Amino acid sequence: MRIALLEDDEDQSRLIELWLTEAGHTVHGCTTGADFQRSVRNSSFDLLIIDWLLPDTSGIEVLDWVREYVDRQVPVLFVTVRDSEEDIVRALSHGADDYMIKPVRRMELLARISALGRRTQPQPDLHDLTFGVYHLNVTERTVNYQDAEVQLTPKEFELALFLFRNAGRLLSRGHILESVWGRRPDLNTRTVDTHISRLRRKLNLEPENGCRLTAVYHHGYRLEFLNENQEETA
Repeated sequence: MRIALLEDDEDQSRLIELWLTEAGHTVHGCTTGADFQRSVRNSSFDLLIIDWLLPDTSGIEVLDWVREYVDRQVPVLFVTVRDSEEDIVRALSHGADDYMIKPVRRMELLARISALGRRTQPQPDLHDLTFGVYHLNVTERTVNYQDAEVQLTPKEFELALFLFRNAGRLLSRGHILESVWGRRPDLNTRTVDTHISRLRRKLNLEPENGCRLTAVYHHGYRLEFLNENQEETA
């Protein structure tokens, strides 16, 4: 998962980043609310971890901003020393999905993150997808458009699968690059733009086919389906 971490204690931040990185996650750490807001505004993440007590704002204010201006679907985990029932209820009522009290324990943190991932991204990897005139066969790694198979390269298929599975989400170029190509220093986000252009042309991702692939300036892309007709098949 791609995770944004807001923690002003540098030792605690380094420790959490180490645990998450060792577990296979990509972590972007921030120590102030302002830095975190810039990062979340300019990129996209699968999970946000937020501390309550911050030098320039409060975690609750950051959470309110996330839910109002960024993404109501991305899960948020609060990690804080505040342990009263009132604080827990307040954070959850403002839109947090889970709450952990410091000191953080490694295995519990990883288990909670896995649970949040299952809850918000429940789609099994081996499920096929059908969106209107598009059908993605995950096992055979093929895409059919209007019942005819479209010839895609392996990376084009992975990109299509990632976009379709995240339909409706605004995805940054960096997020797409890491998710489809992995963390490779020899590639830059122009790779994403080139493959998006090819995919748009090959699959005819246009409103007349019930979808819209939009480029968002200085951010990334959003694939939207104009009618709610997604299906899953095992």
